[in-house]
Amino acid sequence: MSEPSESSVRADVSGWLESNWDPDLGLNEWRNKLVDSGWGMPEWPTDWFGRDFSASLVRAVEQEFAKQGAIGVARGGIRLLAAATLLEHGSTAHKEQFLRRILTGEDNWCQLFSEPGSGSDLAGATTRADLDGDQWVVNGQKLWTTSAHHANWGLLLARTDWDAPKHEGLSYFVIDMRQPGVDVQPLAQMNGHASFNQVFFDDAVVERGHLIGEIGKGWQVAMTTLAHERRRADGLRSGYSDVGADIERVGRIYDEEQVETATVMEPYTWYPQRAGRVDLALSRALDSGRIEDPTVRQELAKLLILSSSAEWTARRARAAQQMGKPQGPEGSLGKLAASHVARAAARVHTLISGADAMLAGSDGAEDGIVAEILLSVPAVSIAGGTDEIQRNIIAERVLQMPKETRFDKGPFRDVPKNVSTRLAGENE
Repeated sequence: MSEPSESSVRADVSGWLESNWDPDLGLNEWRNKLVDSGWGMPEWPTDWFGRDFSASLVRAVEQEFAKQGAIGVARGGIRLLAAATLLEHGSTAHKEQFLRRILTGEDNWCQLFSEPGSGSDLAGATTRADLDGDQWVVNGQKLWTTSAHHANWGLLLARTDWDAPKHEGLSYFVIDMRQPGVDVQPLAQMNGHASFNQVFFDDAVVERGHLIGEIGKGWQVAMTTLAHERRRADGLRSGYSDVGADIERVGRIYDEEQVETATVMEPYTWYPQRAGRVDLALSRALDSGRIEDPTVRQELAKLLILSSSAEWTARRARAAQQMGKPQGPEGSLGKLAASHVARAAARVHTLISGADAMLAGSDGAEDGIVAEILLSVPAVSIAGGTDEIQRNIIAERVLQMPKETRFDKGPFRDVPKNVSTRLAGENE
């Protein structure tokens, strides 16, 4: 069945908004109406709150929303990573239970992957899940978990078989973060924020029905989550942020959205600085007169070229994703490019500001934003898989180079680990 034309889609969504959009509605009431319409996530399947639209039609829908100042579905945080994973690997029961509340924003999510001894080596996870009757009992620790203190649900990768090789003994779960046995502790960052948490599990439970995929197949499910995360890390901008900018945002729904942003989205306020703030570089160079310095001008030109190249690569990957093509290594290309862009941006901001780049707060360049950039940029090379991991993926899957020699084969029980014997099951 062929897709409708862009003009007809624009007319349909514009007409629907004129009949339904009301800034005095409650945020939850509006989003439930939006979810039912299929306009909130038009790229999703028609069976699950979408319209099966291609990337070009999705952009048309988003532009019509922007023209009217209409608020969309909840997209922030880990929500859409959870949704993408459930759409691909979840059962009908999982989709019925979780997808609507993800889009309405009623449920918040976190991603429980990294551990103190297994960050880049994610397959070395030692948080364990043991089947006890009709539930799994979880013990262990996760680290660098963004928004765990706000989360209702977590995407959990845990060890269920200690005798299988490391990649084959993992299973993937949805875990209730508000239950006894889950202890969330915030971590202070050097940039002054506290977005991350460490999470301890002490006989926490997971319903047997909240296993995603098959037992021992969690690695494959986790790769889906990470592929979507890496695609999101490409820093791609919408390209129409100025559409609807002159609309007065007054009404109950905007007030409630502001409250949501101030709470649920607070851990992400420093993410633009983590990406390097390329958008500030040219104006700062012009306003300060540093554009006349040939070194600054050359590095600025390099940055803008690199940023534009990365953006177009990301657009190609995003279009492939929205057309339903399987996840591939392009997410790693985009994430690695984002790391290079962020570091190049930090260098340019430093060249423009000089020693003032080290000053925080009102004493520093751009009221301390430049100092926050310098402190935050290293995170983009770590989160979602380090640059070294991305290079390995690109080498193996794009360049078809041989895989690295591994020394951690055989039963995971026998692989050396930097964890306690109780968690690793060494004494079983």
